[in-house]
Amino acid sequence: MAQNDLPIGDRLKQLYKLQIIDSQIDEIEILKGELPMEVNDLEDEVAGLQTRTGKLDQQIKDIEAEISKHKANIKESETLIEKYDKQMTNVKNNREYEALSKELEMQKLEIQLSEKKMKEMEGQKEAKVETLKATQERVNGKQADLKIKKDELQGIIAKTEKEEADLNKKSDTAKKKIDDRLLKAYNKIRESYRNKLAVVPITRSSCGGCFNFIPPQMALEIGLHKKVVACEHCGRILIDDSIIQDVAPQNLVES
Repeated sequence: MAQNDLPIGDRLKQLYKLQIIDSQIDEIEILKGELPMEVNDLEDEVAGLQTRTGKLDQQIKDIEAEISKHKANIKESETLIEKYDKQMTNVKNNREYEALSKELEMQKLEIQLSEKKMKEMEGQKEAKVETLKATQERVNGKQADLKIKKDELQGIIAKTEKEEADLNKKSDTAKKKIDDRLLKAYNKIRESYRNKLAVVPITRSSCGGCFNFIPPQMALEIGLHKKVVACEHCGRILIDDSIIQDVAPQNLVES
């Protein structure tokens, strides 16, 4: 018999079976809580911090390279000063003296400039090293948090993996027994509510989803199983006690 040809009562039973199975899957997701999202967020944060430490490390190396260049410049200037000092003892005229004096002065200025730059760069390096140290400490802390969260999530997954796989298989099988139009409505309603309840019973003359009053005439109509009836307040599909009683836990096992 085609899904659309099934009596409304049977279609509601299949739908309620699916709701029970999906609710069990939902409970497992609740058990996991926000752990999957927290793990993803921590992984992103660690990756971002590691990228930052990499950049800081490279910046420190670049500064050290610049400091090395200035040290080499100072050494070169000192060598030239020593050379010019020796030449000063053998000058033959004022012009040579003035030329050597200018060269000496220029090399001394070069040394002063390099020393100034080195001092500035040493300060920059010190600041970068401190930032790198603090960032690495944050990385270590976040990695420790990530390990705890991953272990916690893995523990839950290990306990529920088989159960969740079985339930997902049952859910897929149950969905094949429901016509597309009704299944589409069911999924849309589930997505609309945090508790993901799309099929609810009438409890004490009220909707089991939003708890609004269900008029006696509507309750009678639901019990007749002539058509699928939705709560006029929340849109959830309503079922009566006879559907619930027929869908006993053992009936959830696929025959």
